[in-house]
Amino acid sequence: MNRRSWLWLLLSLLGGCGHADTAHTVLEQAQLTPLEFSVQGEGDLHSTKPTPLLVPGAQWTARQLNWMLPDGSTVKKGELVARFSAEQSKQDLAQARIDLERNLLARAGKQAELDDKRGQLGVDLTQVAVQHAIAERYANATLGAMARNDILDAVQDVHYLDVRQHILQWRENQSASRGEAELAVLDAQRSSFDTVATQKQADLEALELRAPHAGVLVLEKDWTDQVPHVGSSLYAGNSFASLPDLDALEVQLSVPQIEAQGIQVGDVVELHRWGMPAQTVKSTISWVASAAQPRSRENPVKYLAIKVAVPAALARQHGWIPGQRFVGKIILLQADQGFSVPNMALAHAGDKASVQVLDGDKVITRTLKLGVRGATRTQVLEGLQPGDRVLLAETKMAEAP
Repeated sequence: MNRRSWLWLLLSLLGGCGHADTAHTVLEQAQLTPLEFSVQGEGDLHSTKPTPLLVPGAQWTARQLNWMLPDGSTVKKGELVARFSAEQSKQDLAQARIDLERNLLARAGKQAELDDKRGQLGVDLTQVAVQHAIAERYANATLGAMARNDILDAVQDVHYLDVRQHILQWRENQSASRGEAELAVLDAQRSSFDTVATQKQADLEALELRAPHAGVLVLEKDWTDQVPHVGSSLYAGNSFASLPDLDALEVQLSVPQIEAQGIQVGDVVELHRWGMPAQTVKSTISWVASAAQPRSRENPVKYLAIKVAVPAALARQHGWIPGQRFVGKIILLQADQGFSVPNMALAHAGDKASVQVLDGDKVITRTLKLGVRGATRTQVLEGLQPGDRVLLAETKMAEAP
């Protein structure tokens, strides 16, 4: 029925019911028609088995992108994908080499200082040993050979030289232990500087990214939803791109939450590239998110994510590659004929649903058995007959007994 016919029916009904407490609005007349409920979503094609390509170098080392292949390029195994520079690594390597030279000089100076101390202590110990031997000789002399006072002085010298000899030996041992500890500190510093130099040298040798196998280059977006570009500042170890397995593809669609009621795994989806409806293929939903989520902080609207498998043969036939934008028509219901009513006409009481139907000048409530619920309409399995006039909302007219 066209719009003019609906308007005529509405005016005639309103004119015939002018005696009612309030006017009532006829929404539509129930009739058997072909039914199709569907919702539309958009998303990108990607691989379920991608090979990640990471920015080369030691973890978190700063990099600048100097050159790269365009997104979507077909690459061969071993082909150069991107080239980077690392000015900070150059500076760090130069500093590490300077630190190594300083360490070598410091260690050589410390070794010379220890050798001098060891030599001086050796001389002092030799002198004390000579003096000690002389003192012992005279300390054991007889009274006839020397005066008593000379013998006593010699005995005192022996005691003094014994103490001095012990002190010098203690200083020698302490100097050796302290020297070994100081040299060990310098050696540890050298090891640290050498490790830094080795790492920075390796960083400067890892400035090229090559494809581990043949495939299609797909650049990865960062947390700001931007892909890498020449001049970008990146960090080693972060994701740069991926080489997807073209035999394992899927599209992840986003459907507004308000339209996503009734979507479930196994529903048929008609997919085509954005702007190319002639390349439509049919597939089914393989996964549905447990809850809808907003896609950005700026937009509070929530979307339900679903995944749809893409047959590899059809993808190759149409030349589809990961990263392309797709549109998916999700079929919730397809029937040759059936009844349906607008969702706004339904009233719910517990697990029962009903609508108001105009029967002459009276309004009756008709309990329904519902089927698939769509974004705007719901399938009716039982409760309506052809020609039933369904009201849009409740009316104040007395209901039929």
